[in-house]
Amino acid sequence: MNIKNIDHIGIAVTSIQESLSFWQASLGIEPHGIEEIPERKLKTAFLPVGNTDIELLEATSADSSIAKFIEKRGEGLHHIAIRVDDIEATLAELKAKGIQLIDETPRNGAGGARIAFVSPRSTHGVLLELCERKQK
Repeated sequence: MNIKNIDHIGIAVTSIQESLSFWQASLGIEPHGIEEIPERKLKTAFLPVGNTDIELLEATSADSSIAKFIEKRGEGLHHIAIRVDDIEATLAELKAKGIQLIDETPRNGAGGARIAFVSPRSTHGVLLELCERKQK
């Protein structure tokens, strides 16, 4: 398993536009852009911070995982994503070690990434995203 770095930190928000007013006006951080991911029922905005990104996540449907997260916990830290070289090999290795996976096969994520989530039950309460990117 080759862990490269922290790819991004995901923050669940009720409104990307409202949240961006803080990040832009207060910290001077401009997003790479806003992307909608219909199959996950959410919009994302990535904000560059050093060698990583902050990902803002906004639900586009009341039955999305982000909407349910905010309803239960409120806005805030949603997940930490780590970059891996080979997501299939990483998933196979974690599964062989008995780690509980939310996704046993990768799915499409924002920015062309391939992603999969590891259950917080196996990570002491942290939702962990594995992220494979062609470049960054």
